[in-house]
Amino acid sequence: MADLKLVYKAVNKQTAEDQLLFLEEKWGKKYPAVIDSWNNNWEKLSTYFDYAEPIRKIIYTTNTVEGYHRQIRKYTKTKGAFTSDMALMKMIYLATQRITKKWSSPLQNWALTIQQLKIKFGDRIKLDLES
Repeated sequence: MADLKLVYKAVNKQTAEDQLLFLEEKWGKKYPAVIDSWNNNWEKLSTYFDYAEPIRKIIYTTNTVEGYHRQIRKYTKTKGAFTSDMALMKMIYLATQRITKKWSSPLQNWALTIQQLKIKFGDRIKLDLES
């Protein structure tokens, strides 16, 4: 995992490609499917480097998603079964409504990040100032 982090935490696409080659040399024989997946999908994965570092960090950090899943499990683990898929969806929806009320801390460097996204995506991003 430490060697893989060198790929997606690289400062730019060229460095990431160099690290991917190193990863392939070191782990290619032991994990060929993983390396093939990265190589076969590199054009899609490497678009990640079009973004500034603060945005990339938000993309690769999973803490927010993991925290959300943990909260959802609190609501669903006590239920043995659901009468239907819709019953489960409704419970997740209501749990999400409760969970989001507790979200109070903004993402690190959010002001800078949203400004960079605004530059990249233009009118597709509405800032609170534009309301």
